[in-house]
Amino acid sequence: MRPFAYTKVETLAEAVNALAAAGPQARLLAGGTTLYDLMKLEIETPSAVVDVHRVADLAGFDTSGDTELVFGAGARMADVAEDGRLRRDYPALSESLWRAASQQLRNMATLGGNLLQRTRCPYFRGGEPFACNKRRPGSGCAAQEGLDRSHALFGGSEHCIAVYPGDWATALVAFDAEVDVLGPSGARSLPLSQLHREPGDTPQHEHNLEPGEIITAVRVPVTPAGRGSAYLKIRDRESYAFALVSAAVALTLDGDGRVDECRIAVGGVATRPWRVPAAEQALRGNTITEASARAAGEAAFADARPGRANAFKVELGTRTVADAVRLAGSRAVA
Repeated sequence: MRPFAYTKVETLAEAVNALAAAGPQARLLAGGTTLYDLMKLEIETPSAVVDVHRVADLAGFDTSGDTELVFGAGARMADVAEDGRLRRDYPALSESLWRAASQQLRNMATLGGNLLQRTRCPYFRGGEPFACNKRRPGSGCAAQEGLDRSHALFGGSEHCIAVYPGDWATALVAFDAEVDVLGPSGARSLPLSQLHREPGDTPQHEHNLEPGEIITAVRVPVTPAGRGSAYLKIRDRESYAFALVSAAVALTLDGDGRVDECRIAVGGVATRPWRVPAAEQALRGNTITEASARAAGEAAFADARPGRANAFKVELGTRTVADAVRLAGSRAVA
């Protein structure tokens, strides 16, 4: 790990000013579970680190509101996952946190840091001699001709097919969440669906935050579809692993038991959190049966573009969406 300057701040204003003063190579430190890891690998080599873990305005969260749930970016994943209303009325959101990382990591990691975690692509993490446009722009993408078992079915480009690894963001995108940010130009909000970028020809740019901007909070609209929701995650080992495929489903049923409101997103298969409107459309207006759930899964993966070793994710993802639909449906009528 290379030397770096360290600044600890107590307020959001101090954090924004410290970032601006330190320049573009500065990085925020909250839980540290991602940043320290990347610094040890020399993927991140910041000139300065601004420690925000004592900023009170980032730390809290409130799930009691009538119109929206509000989560401070510095709230710990474990604390939010345990929240009683979230577990009862928005199980998909709680489950996406429970199924992420280990208990030790969840005790340290923050919601904002989790949103901005970087890919687990082995070529990105491994470094030389493997080419990686995300790690070193213009060097190439070793995954294109390499081992692509864990790589993307959606949103890739000839420059990068690395998967976005997060569970929390995949669930949030199914709930139309918004992200509040603060930077040198002031405060603004953007839909979570617009926070992350597809790689295109600049895969090193992974999000749409402006230089010096800090995520301050995540806001989730209150919806009756929250109670009829589920997040399922399929991985190589149950104890601690990133998703091969995941699915977030939230829905409501009308008086005849037919699907009314419906939101579906998939993770572990795309370069950013990936909502699938075609799957929602396939399910809407139908009762939930094995056939209709399967049809939603097939619609979700109809446009998948598998490589040499990840075509198994198409069938795995289809079944995962179908299972999540059935579980969400059972909760919607409970």
